[in-house]
Amino acid sequence: MAAHFGRLRKGAASTAVAAAAVAALSASQAPGVATDSLGRQASGAQPSADASSSGQGGGDGAATGNSPYYTDLPPLKSPNPSPSSTIGTPVSVGEAEAGIPATVLDAYKRAESSLREAKPGCNLPWQLLAAIGKVESGQARGGRVDANGTTYSPILGPKLDGNGFALIADTDHGAFDGDSAYDRAVGPMQFIPSTWAWAGRDGNGDGKKDPNNVYDAALAAGHYLCRSDRDLSVQAQMNAAILSYNNSTAYLNTVLSWLEYYRKGTHEVPDGTGTLPSHSSGDTSPSGAGPSPSAPSTPESTPSGTPKPGNGGSTGPSTGPTAPATPSTPPPTPTETVDHLEDAGSGKLTATAGQDFGTKVAVRTETKAGKAVAKVRVRFLIVGDTDSTFAGGESVATVVTDSKGTATAPALAAGEKTGTFTVRATVVGRTLSGLDYAATVTARQADALTRTGDTELSCVPGGEFAAQVQLKATYKGAAAGKVAATATLVKSADDATENDKGPYFKDADGKTVRTLTDLTTAADGTLQLPKLYADDTTGTFLLRITTTGGATLTVELTVAPAAPATPSDPATPSSSATPSAPSSSATPSGSATP
Repeated sequence: MAAHFGRLRKGAASTAVAAAAVAALSASQAPGVATDSLGRQASGAQPSADASSSGQGGGDGAATGNSPYYTDLPPLKSPNPSPSSTIGTPVSVGEAEAGIPATVLDAYKRAESSLREAKPGCNLPWQLLAAIGKVESGQARGGRVDANGTTYSPILGPKLDGNGFALIADTDHGAFDGDSAYDRAVGPMQFIPSTWAWAGRDGNGDGKKDPNNVYDAALAAGHYLCRSDRDLSVQAQMNAAILSYNNSTAYLNTVLSWLEYYRKGTHEVPDGTGTLPSHSSGDTSPSGAGPSPSAPSTPESTPSGTPKPGNGGSTGPSTGPTAPATPSTPPPTPTETVDHLEDAGSGKLTATAGQDFGTKVAVRTETKAGKAVAKVRVRFLIVGDTDSTFAGGESVATVVTDSKGTATAPALAAGEKTGTFTVRATVVGRTLSGLDYAATVTARQADALTRTGDTELSCVPGGEFAAQVQLKATYKGAAAGKVAATATLVKSADDATENDKGPYFKDADGKTVRTLTDLTTAADGTLQLPKLYADDTTGTFLLRITTTGGATLTVELTVAPAAPATPSDPATPSSSATPSAPSSSATPSGSATP
């Protein structure tokens, strides 16, 4: 449902002063704001048709109904904090203003990450969400949110009843703003119910779209700013997006000032300790100092007996000046009661490359007295040179403690890099000592190697072996893929020294190599070695293959001269070659016989 517009409060002197101050600051501090040579606002920063057009598809008016916003400006001092500053240490104004409550900051960054995937062309910077969150609600009233990111009490703008503000009759039957007559801007990002009805998102994965939850509100604001295929890296389109949130040039300048300030540097502060703004665009007090009654506020009941204007400041006979009421101190949040982290039964973190770790990191948040604290956000971070991740491929995970105060990190998945890294657990929103857990990734292993062919491995001197050596590696009977292996031509079964004669491999340059390293089995555990060649030495030689995990196989190679051809039987003499007996004609005649 499209938002409606009404008139804004007029004649507020403090608003005019604030707007002038914003313009002055913008000219000196926010380079994204276009100005002419005289420092006046250029046309690129003026309210655009997109900002005020109606209709959900092309710009549905202001997300906030043009409700009042905080006009406090960032300090001119650099926001970069001192590395040595800690909680409880005095900080400069710049440092304090640059601090963003941990849960709120996490919500902005998570929204940016989500939009980077959902709408990569938008180029939404999380600092823009932080700037709007500062202007709309003072970062959820300084980060007064629980572990899930929900404000401890609703943050509501004034009734949009047309009395100095826009006129928007009730659209949600009071479901979000508790008002069944008129709408009010709701939550850390001050959405009016009619806009939240279509723009709302579930940013923390709890199945609900709650404008009072900073994760839901930040993601919704990101999608709202990115609609209409905007590219926020283009200044004119960013201006249009901001103006669509609240159609006011002063508002635009204020947001751009905080955007530029946060881009120069921010740091995380504990929840509930953020700096609260005090000046509002709806403030009509003469001094302009102090929170405006029309600024986003947390509903509070008025105690009986509170002095009211026009009755002398008393509900009855006065016996003297009335002491100023002491503001009630809100009870500490669960996070604020945590004193330390304790291990909650984490096992030894060891896994083979490419496999899941069998155990998970588990910690418990406790008070100083050792009592478990529920509903506290714990951050788990992978630190070190590793490609191991939590389930889902992330290197960081945030988990809320259960009723026993325990937070268990997602399962760890080992990458291919072997060695040791650290899983660090810290409490979000507190500067407490964390817990570090060492995790080790070992190389893939094989415990058996077998030859997959039975072809005889033989060669003549100076020749080439006709068959290549083919193997298969297994571990506990299963194929062992991606296992490192080494192949060496050794001198003998008892001497693993590399042989300096006999068969050899060739490297890429054709040079003789008798040891191959950096071999790796295929996914199915198979391994085929390169071709083997022989020098002029004859004999029986040994090729030994070893793998990570201790599997070893020795293969026999033979180099021998070719066998001589077997000669055929000598030819048998023919009868013609046999001397014949003398013929009768050669016998002397009978006349010669005596």
